[in-house]
Amino acid sequence: MGPDGHELDQIRLVGLRATGHHGVYPHERAEGQPFRADVVLHLDTRAAARTDELAATVSYADVAEEVTAVLGGEPVDLVETLAERVAQVVLAHPGVRAVDVTVHKPRAPLTVPFDDVAVRIRRREGGR
Repeated sequence: MGPDGHELDQIRLVGLRATGHHGVYPHERAEGQPFRADVVLHLDTRAAARTDELAATVSYADVAEEVTAVLGGEPVDLVETLAERVAQVVLAHPGVRAVDVTVHKPRAPLTVPFDDVAVRIRRREGGR
């Protein structure tokens, strides 16, 4: 819920991709691997709908660029850390009240057959 008691709207970005050098093993850092992110912004879009002005909402194009920059950016050991960094980038946008982030690591170094490894987090503005 927003501060005025209305249910929040959502902007969803699904399947953002970048090659990153994240992981605890040296070969993950050296070779890199694909990472994907799904991001759900929780915000109030009523002003944007009324005015038809981009300035009244969050540019999903900007968010997509920023998220992929994090995915392909400074290496971290854990997917959890990567998800947290993505969340903080999104929450820096005025009007975003909460964000759901799922980071996928489809080539995680597992010794058993699998389709995907994913970490999903939800963060709210102000750290709530």
